[in-house]
Amino acid sequence: MTVSSADVQRLFLQAILSRRILSQRLAAKIWEKCIDAVKEVNATLDIEYHSDRNSWDTFVTSVNEALNPLDLEFAHLHDEVSGKEVYAVVNRKGDEIAQLATEYSPVEIAYFKAVLEQIMLAPNESYCVSSLAALREVNALKVGNMTKSQAEATLGSFVARGWLLKSKKGRFSLATRTVLELQTYFRNTYENEVLECTICMELVTRGVACYTPQCQARLHTHCFNTYKRRNAGCPSCKVSWTDANLAKLRPVGEAAFREGQDLGRRRVRRKSTEDGDEDEDEDAEADDDADDGKDEDEYNVPEPSQQTNGRGKGKRKAARESMDVDGEEEGTASPPPRTQRRRSSRR
Repeated sequence: MTVSSADVQRLFLQAILSRRILSQRLAAKIWEKCIDAVKEVNATLDIEYHSDRNSWDTFVTSVNEALNPLDLEFAHLHDEVSGKEVYAVVNRKGDEIAQLATEYSPVEIAYFKAVLEQIMLAPNESYCVSSLAALREVNALKVGNMTKSQAEATLGSFVARGWLLKSKKGRFSLATRTVLELQTYFRNTYENEVLECTICMELVTRGVACYTPQCQARLHTHCFNTYKRRNAGCPSCKVSWTDANLAKLRPVGEAAFREGQDLGRRRVRRKSTEDGDEDEDEDAEADDDADDGKDEDEYNVPEPSQQTNGRGKGKRKAARESMDVDGEEEGTASPPPRTQRRRSSRR
């Protein structure tokens, strides 16, 4: 079999698919090693690795041209806090995120959606949910049943595989991997809840908000730190952001969480149809009242799938061994399907 320059792209795709999400530095190193591997087999090929950004962007464009017919994209995003650039192959068919759901059972996928909804609808732009509220979502499942102990194990799997973050205070929020891979889903499903960074226009779930009433400025933590080095005012309303006023900035994310905010009735999005708004809220409240009386033993569900208990760890080990680059570890998993469209306000 003849080895050609096209094999660089093929090897690269195989390597990144085994990792799912990886830093730009690691991705570039994999690209370099793929070139070396192909040239070792066929030394006559005129392929050179260049470490500059333009060369990298050109290569990424060629990769996306190959992935485009499959509605896939080798996309990138910056971590909301650190600003670290990460890449992953994501599905751009926003109406069917279930196509990526190959690691979890239908019940686990439904549970993931339920937890995501509570995170997206969290009041005060806190974008997080307490462990108690997350476990309570088993009562709202419409697909199958799940015990509280199974839900706790599943939440641990979501954290281990990089879908959710768990803080020291036990609150769950969106991980960078989730924002990257599901941002189309979030924009389509939670169009009234999604916030965009005023600087980079990407989704914001952790950052700061301007303190001026009615000002819509929201910035990622890393975007704010970069912006403040050269600017002294809000990028939207131009109010002064001098040192004396920095304390007035409102947090976006867990820092905005108020104790007890998720102890009441679970939040639901109303349907977009006018006739269904009131009925939807009544149905949701009735479901909660009916489910509050369920004991754990009443759920009667099979044992959790092996994927939840162990496959993630094995896949991460296999991913690290598939190419010896710089030792970075990445999780492996896949997300759940979209929810029905309802509308509600976080505030």
